[in-house]
Amino acid sequence: MTSVSQLTDVKPTDWAFQALRSLVERYGCIVGYPDKTFRGNRALTRYEFAAGLNACLDKIQELIAAATADFLKKDDLEVVKRLQEEFATELAALRGRVEALEVRTATLEKQQFSPTTKLTGEAIFTIADTFGDVVGQSDDSTEAIFAYRARLNFNTSFTGKDQLRIRLQGRNVPEFNRAITGTNMTRLSFDGDSGGNVGIDDLFYRFPIGSKTTAWLIANGYGTENLAPSLNPLESDGQGAVSRFARFSPIYRIVEGAGFGLAHKFTDAIELTVAYRARNANNPAEKNGLFDGNYGAFSQLTFNLSQDFRFGLHYANVYFPGSNVNVSGGTGSLFAQRPFGNVATLTNTYGAVASYRFSPKFILSGWVGYTDAEARSGINRGGDASIWNWLVSLAFPDLGSKGALAGISVGMPPRAAENDVRTRRDRDVSIHLEAFYRYRVTDNISITPGLFVIFNPEHNSANNTQLVGLIRTTFSF
Repeated sequence: MTSVSQLTDVKPTDWAFQALRSLVERYGCIVGYPDKTFRGNRALTRYEFAAGLNACLDKIQELIAAATADFLKKDDLEVVKRLQEEFATELAALRGRVEALEVRTATLEKQQFSPTTKLTGEAIFTIADTFGDVVGQSDDSTEAIFAYRARLNFNTSFTGKDQLRIRLQGRNVPEFNRAITGTNMTRLSFDGDSGGNVGIDDLFYRFPIGSKTTAWLIANGYGTENLAPSLNPLESDGQGAVSRFARFSPIYRIVEGAGFGLAHKFTDAIELTVAYRARNANNPAEKNGLFDGNYGAFSQLTFNLSQDFRFGLHYANVYFPGSNVNVSGGTGSLFAQRPFGNVATLTNTYGAVASYRFSPKFILSGWVGYTDAEARSGINRGGDASIWNWLVSLAFPDLGSKGALAGISVGMPPRAAENDVRTRRDRDVSIHLEAFYRYRVTDNISITPGLFVIFNPEHNSANNTQLVGLIRTTFSF
C-alpha cells in the first residue's frame, strides 16, 4: 500500500489517522493486513509489534542506503533506536521463527502429495453373521465372516471452488442377500465383493455456475444422496447405520449411473436439485446408452427452515428396459424389487424426508416413499403396482463420550402393497429394527457394534425372524 486511504476500516476522523498516514506514506510500514484492513481496535502481541518494527527498520535502512538520510528526523531515529533495543529479543526470535518457517515450507513443498490434490482414505474391518432360518427353510446356513473394504479418495481442486474426485476401492464384504438369507432385507450398509480387486468407485467433477448453482458431471459411482441431502444423520456407511435400508430412502438408489446434476439455491432456505443418470450410458447397443436404456430422472426441493428443522420433497422417474429390474434399490422384498418380474418397467416415485434437531445430542429424522410401477412388456403389460416404504431414526451424538454416536431405526422396507398381478403382492408387513453404538477410540479410529432385526422377512408372517449382528472397525485419514 502507498496510501492510508487504502485501509478500508480507517477514516480521516480517526484519532490515529495522521500517525498512520505518516507510517504508511512516509516509511511504508505498519500497512495493515492483506485484506486491506488495519484492525486498530484489537490487541497487539509483542511479536506482532516486533514484525511491524522490523518492517520499519528495513525501510529506514533502504532510505539511508539511498542517501536520503535528510528525509529522516533525528528524533525519529532516536525513537527507533530505543525501540530496537527494547525489542531486540523479540526481533531475534521473530527472525528465527521466520527462518524455521521457511525451512518447513520448503520441506513441505518437496514432500507434499500434490499442490492441487488431497488424499483421504478409509478402511473397514468387520466381523458379522446372520441368525435365524433362511426364508423358506428351517435352518440357519450362514457362518460368521471377517471381511474388509478399503477406499482411497483423490480430491483435486483447480480453482478452490471445484472438485474432481477419483476414488479407488477394493472390498470382499459378501452381500447377505436373497441368495444367502432368502431376502435383501438383511444386507449390510457397506457390502460388496470385488474379490479384493481395486477399481474406480467414484469419478465425478463438481463445479460452481455463478454464486448460487452447483453442477456435477458424474462418470461413475457417487450416489444421488450426495447431490440432494438425505437428511439422515445416520447415513454414513462407515460411521453410521449398519444396514443398507437404514442409510437413506431407496429413491436415491434407483437413480444411478453416469449423468449430470444441478443444485440451485433460490434462497438460503430453499434449494432445488435435479439429476439425470443412466446405468449403461457407455454401452452403444440398443436399449442402452445415455437415453435409450435404464435411465433415471430425479428432483428434490429442500427446505432449510432453521438450523434445527429441514425437510425435502422429491420425485423420480425411472425406466428399466427389461434386465436387472431393481425398483427398490436392492432393499425390500422380491415383489417390491421386481413387481412384474424381469420385464420392462416404468416407475414414478414420490417421497419426503425430514430431520429435526431437538438438541445437539438428539436428532429425529425419517422418510416415507411411494412408488407407482407399470409393466411395459410381457404378459402383464399395462399392469400397475403400488410400493411403499418408511423409516424413523433417532440419533444421539456424543452419547457417553465425545465423537460417539448411538442410533436407533425402525421402519418398513419396500413392500408391494398392491399389484394387478396378485401372485406378486406382499400380504403381510416386515418391520426393520436397528440399533448401533459407535465408539470413537481416536480421531481416526472408531468401533461400532450393531445389530438389526427383520420381523416377518419378505413381508411374510410365515417366515421366521432374522437377526444380523456385526462389529465394524473404521480407520480414516
